[in-house]
Amino acid sequence: MRWLLSIHRGLYTLGSRPAGKARTIASRCRFCGTLSASKPQPQPRFGLLFDIDGVLVRGRMPIPAARKAFEKLIDSRGQFVVPVVFVTNAGNCLRQTKADQLSHILGVPITQDQVIMSHSPLRMFKKFHEKCVLVSGQGPVLEIAKNLGFKNVISIDMLRESFPLLDMVDHNRRPKLPSNPVSNLPVVEGVMLFGEPIRWETNLQLIVDVLLTNGNLSSPHNTQAMPHLPLLACNMDLMWMAEAHSPRFGHGTFLVCLENIYKKITGKELKYEALMGKPSELTYHFAEYLIRSQAMQRQWKNPITSLYAIGDNLMTDIYGANLYSRYLEERTSRKNPKAMIAKVAAATGSNAAVPQEEEIDNMRESELALPSATSCKSVLVCTGVYNPNAEVPSDASRCLKQTVFHGHRDFRFDPDLVEPDHVVQDVNEAVDLIFKQENFVPE
Repeated sequence: MRWLLSIHRGLYTLGSRPAGKARTIASRCRFCGTLSASKPQPQPRFGLLFDIDGVLVRGRMPIPAARKAFEKLIDSRGQFVVPVVFVTNAGNCLRQTKADQLSHILGVPITQDQVIMSHSPLRMFKKFHEKCVLVSGQGPVLEIAKNLGFKNVISIDMLRESFPLLDMVDHNRRPKLPSNPVSNLPVVEGVMLFGEPIRWETNLQLIVDVLLTNGNLSSPHNTQAMPHLPLLACNMDLMWMAEAHSPRFGHGTFLVCLENIYKKITGKELKYEALMGKPSELTYHFAEYLIRSQAMQRQWKNPITSLYAIGDNLMTDIYGANLYSRYLEERTSRKNPKAMIAKVAAATGSNAAVPQEEEIDNMRESELALPSATSCKSVLVCTGVYNPNAEVPSDASRCLKQTVFHGHRDFRFDPDLVEPDHVVQDVNEAVDLIFKQENFVPE
């Protein structure tokens, strides 16, 4: 693959482009009253999308290069010199909680409007907000769901308390005495998967129960009923990097289990209403919207035309950035957003990666509008999941998907989409590279 060869030829080549026009701020002399121009304030034409795990932190430990990088991104007034968004596939907390964690780790002020969790785009799926939805994950899942706009939410724990005979794998948790179902919950109308749960066997069992009973757990399984209830999943990371030397299972691994169990029982493919989080195109569109909003709040006149996505995972960060860049480039060339969305969906091999076309139109009109960016460059760092010394099969064309592609089932493997535009050692080098690429010199 070309990106592997580029590592040995030199990590990247630098280009240059004119920086955005600078705004000159005039100040009046205290003695003679004459006006003089102070140092110009550069206005960026680019925004930064940072992954968190493996780029800024490893588990709860900050990566040393992260603080150095953010010293360059904050001016003397404590403001970011460029629009910055943190795009994480984590889904076990509220955006404000993650913003507070990042502020503490990086030593810079970060607001929740700069953070995108894997579940953040769910606030645009308004047609589910009034339905009774089962949520799986860990952390304050009910609070997260309600914060996203869902009115009627139940958790796996609530389900197993109402139907205690369904959770039978752990012998110690089985009911000691015979009991009858306590049907005090409404019929489930949809399922949301926020992230990897704590007890996989319980979650897998009850989610399959809900799908095979059409949300009515008082009924027996019907393996022939199709289609099953709507299923929305966040965070497709097969693995992620914590403090251990090797990557750990992510929510994508849980999804692999669920998909295969469902198919083994029914003989049919599990279908998703939507997949969110990286590498979904919708997540990057949402990130671009937040970047654009920051520029507007700062009253920067220049449109943000370039995005740089910095990540450590080829199958999520790099794939997603390149997929979104393909959409932006084709949209710019053809000026036909609907056709571009269809083409992006085709690149995934499934319509599940993005919502229905009509729904996207409504989302854009009400939430996002059309992007101003025309490109999204991918920058790979070597401090997380990606290992530059990992072995690659000698015959990459044979069984490539099984041996290399760790992306989700519904995303088609494309070698170009996992080829980063740049490879650097860490996030500090990434910021230096981007500033040089953009010919941007902060105050």
